[in-house]
Order: sequence, then structure tokens, then C-alpha cells
Amino acid sequence: MEDKELMEEMADLVTLSDDEGNEFTFEVLDETDIDDNHYVALLPIYDDPKDMVDDTDPLVIMKQVSDDEGDFFDEIVDENEFARVADVFAARLSEVFDIEE
Repeated sequence: MEDKELMEEMADLVTLSDDEGNEFTFEVLDETDIDDNHYVALLPIYDDPKDMVDDTDPLVIMKQVSDDEGDFFDEIVDENEFARVADVFAARLSEVFDIEE
């Protein structure tokens, strides 16, 4: 298999940094637009498989926002907004993953 074919088969990965500069890698599971906002559902990529087993709620949902410096992903701080978006992703992803709504 050529490198190009391998790259096309690889998951859509994104690396995000927290406020302390720690970097975390995620697989993009789904994206959707709701009320003129763009959201992504992310699954953390772990170096140690034990960390994945220990993670009780691995799905991370972020909102894409823009400012003068460009686009970035941010936490959803509004509980009602988060619940609404989480419900949409749960319904969309329940067809592929075993998700209890």
C-alpha cells in the first residue's frame, strides 16, 4: 500500500492544547451545524490502552468559534446548549456506537 493510500484510510485526527500547553490528540467522530454554530464530537486517542478503559465518558464535544486570529475549538459552557448538542450527537452516533440516550 502506498503512503498516500494509507493516509487516506487514517482517521481524521486533531490535536488540541489546554491552557497549560498540554497537547491532546482526538479522532473526529462527527461534525454538525446547529443554530448557525459548528460542533464536533471527538474521541480521545490514548497512548496507553488502560487509560481508554478507565475513561468513563470519553466523548468530547466542542464548539468551533472564530476570532481575529482564526478558527479554534472551545468548550461549551452553557449547560442547555451542551445538552441540546449532546442529544444530537447521541442520536447520530447511536447508529454506529453503543450509546445509551
